[in-house]
Amino acid sequence: MGMWNEVVSMFLNTLTPKFYVALTGTSSLISGLILIFEWWYFRKYGTSFIEQVSVSHLRPLLGGVDNSSPINSNSSNGDADSNRQNVSECKVWRNPLNLFRGAEYNRYTWVTGREPLTYYDMNLSAQDHQTFFTCDSDHLRPADAIMQKAWRERNPQARISAAHESLELEDCATASILLAEEEATTIVEAEKLFKQALKTGEGCYRRSQQLQHHGAQYEAQHRRDTNVLVYIKRRLAMCSRKLGRTREAVKMLRDLMKEFPLLSMFNIHENLLESLLELQNYADVQAVLAKYDDISLPKSATICYTAALLKARAVSDKFSPEAASRRGLSTAEMNAVEAIHRAVEFNPHVPKYLLEMKSLILPPEHILKRGDSEAIAYAFFHLQHWKRVEGALNLLHCTWEGTFRMIPYPLEKGHLFYPYPICTETADRELLPSKRRSGFNCVCVFHEVSVYPKKELPFFILFTAGLCSFTAMLALLTHQFPELMGVFAKAFLSTLFAPLNFIMEKVESILPSSLWHQLTRI
Repeated sequence: MGMWNEVVSMFLNTLTPKFYVALTGTSSLISGLILIFEWWYFRKYGTSFIEQVSVSHLRPLLGGVDNSSPINSNSSNGDADSNRQNVSECKVWRNPLNLFRGAEYNRYTWVTGREPLTYYDMNLSAQDHQTFFTCDSDHLRPADAIMQKAWRERNPQARISAAHESLELEDCATASILLAEEEATTIVEAEKLFKQALKTGEGCYRRSQQLQHHGAQYEAQHRRDTNVLVYIKRRLAMCSRKLGRTREAVKMLRDLMKEFPLLSMFNIHENLLESLLELQNYADVQAVLAKYDDISLPKSATICYTAALLKARAVSDKFSPEAASRRGLSTAEMNAVEAIHRAVEFNPHVPKYLLEMKSLILPPEHILKRGDSEAIAYAFFHLQHWKRVEGALNLLHCTWEGTFRMIPYPLEKGHLFYPYPICTETADRELLPSKRRSGFNCVCVFHEVSVYPKKELPFFILFTAGLCSFTAMLALLTHQFPELMGVFAKAFLSTLFAPLNFIMEKVESILPSSLWHQLTRI
């Protein structure tokens, strides 16, 4: 067949079974190391290292899109707008129903030894307190000056000591607030301190209200006194709700919303909705939803899932999936299913907590809308209301997963809401106590953060896993059956070199024999 065929045959005949074992074993080791690195990189950064390098460095070398083109400029502007939208959607909000640190969070720590709040969450609360409870003129009053420093203090005992020091000078509403939140060990004690704060806070509010138009300084004082008064009244209403005086709590919340209708940032209507659901006053719940479940107002899990609960309540007691599959859904059932799909699209983490497929923890002081933290906060307070409506959880169980068939994948577009933000996992890991340390520095899982959508394994991880498995199997077979695998390897290589042999034969037939002889000698 010519000199080229002789060279190939000689090369194949010189290969021993040990060579094949070494070749396949080395290939398996290298692909295994690549697989381990790719898996570690994906778990840490959420993307494939090979894919990232190829996109970032190889594509420009191979003739990627020119960055100076107007089309790319427009797309980059669109990416910037999208990033801005994601940042705004990942804004962290104060939990409207957050628990009391002294009477609830600290009691949990005393019993379990676990810290229910993260440093990031508590730091956000400290920033909120400085924003709402202080102003530039606090240095003019000694008690307020002490509290201004107290809200910046990281040590809880130092904060409590500063609050007592402030109260020794004069009555101070913010000092009573701090003691009610952090020192009181029961809700009764907290309520007593809040009532003391209310008396002082109302006096400060009336005085600053009369002077608010006398300059920027007085306006800032009035704004601070307003925030203090609203905070005290809402916490008093929450104390009444926790102590079983729910009707009293509803009245206090309604009066507060009527007195300060523009302070929507406190989301007092969510406190009202929860209290009305406890009273099973569904007509009033619907009236509140009619006002706040508006297209122009920001949504929340409380708004969307409460609307779904009311729709489900109308049909859930008689709902049967078998009967519905035979006769089809009625109009009322269709409305309930659509409301559930809407709620699940807004926050897909909630159903697993409501259906008790995932265990609950204490809700954080701050939540991320559409995130796991919001789902925990909602389910913690509203699971009892879903259980109270006969068949509601059964209807949710039968229909909630159907939502994901309606949402475009991979989430470039939303169905009823904006696309699901990609930053929720990172923010929720900061807000929720995902891990805790126990004896011998062993890290034990406290809460597994819910992630949506589930990250798919990149192609290169699957490819390297398959390559590693295949080469490992070849190495094992070659070690066990060296002669037989040698025959297979020679046959495979002969087949692989067959096209090259054909080309070389054609070249031999075209070139003069003397020229070919000189080339082979070289």
